[in-house]
Amino acid sequence: MDTIVPIIFAIFVAFILFRMTRKSRARKRADLIDAYQFPVKLNEKIAETYPHLSERDVAKVIQGLREYFHICNTAGNKMVSMPSQVVDVAWHEFILFTKKYDQFCNQALGRFLHHTPAEAMSTPTMAQKGIRTAWRLSCAREQVSAKNPNRLPLLFALDAELGISDGFTYALNCTRTDQSSAHPYCASHIGCSSGSGGDSDGDSGCSGGCGGD
Repeated sequence: MDTIVPIIFAIFVAFILFRMTRKSRARKRADLIDAYQFPVKLNEKIAETYPHLSERDVAKVIQGLREYFHICNTAGNKMVSMPSQVVDVAWHEFILFTKKYDQFCNQALGRFLHHTPAEAMSTPTMAQKGIRTAWRLSCAREQVSAKNPNRLPLLFALDAELGISDGFTYALNCTRTDQSSAHPYCASHIGCSSGSGGDSDGDSGCSGGCGGD
């Protein structure tokens, strides 16, 4: 009995230290993501792909890219699909800076963040699971109800807000989805475990995802 108490105490202390270390590491990674200076070429690529965007719009896309890395960091090894076409363009361009991208991933995420196109995912439901994870974490970060949202998180609002012609448009009111859009998706359905982010064709409302491998 005398030996059990110290062992239990030691396990408890180790657990507390582990939690503190993990939280400290998470804060450092979040600070790095917030402060990281992305290559200027990302801004140029966004403006080249979507010439109607202003400098302020392009800056908002870069903000969206930071937000995506934040939710991927929070998700750990869970796959997170990309809900924004314009942010995906920025992500693709960043990947081309292979050394910088690899260094950023290791320091900010603790692993290399792979990009997997939605059509190349191993199962038809993988992209849908990934978009639900993106929705849940985005809502949590921006204090939005995942099941009863009163507004769209940044990553889900950007394409429509910036008028991205090949982008993904998410509607809060599922009974009045904008059918004039090429990609109308119901936002609140994503927050339901039995729902999906896609439309009647089974699409997922995302252009790619990040894996934890």
